[in-house]
Amino acid sequence: MRVHGLYDELNQARRGRTWERHDFVLGFVGDVGDLAQLTQAADGVRPTPPGPGLGHELADCLWSVVVIAELYGIDLEAAFTTTMRQLEESLADGLGKGTTR
Repeated sequence: MRVHGLYDELNQARRGRTWERHDFVLGFVGDVGDLAQLTQAADGVRPTPPGPGLGHELADCLWSVVVIAELYGIDLEAAFTTTMRQLEESLADGLGKGTTR
């Protein structure tokens, strides 16, 4: 989480405070908005905005999710595994295929 620590240092120096958990969530919302614009551009729906591109924005979003999970004490790997298993079971049941274990 070195980047998180560097952001803390920068925000403390520039703004006199570090980001709180809700600040990271709002930052993530902004990143998702940027991602939406880039996917629309990739699909020809809108002009391509200047900037580093889709891969960079996906990485920003992933970083935000990892940091937010850490700040809220969430074991992201365990939560992801559980959620995907539940989704798979629910979808399989909806298709009449039962549990797919």
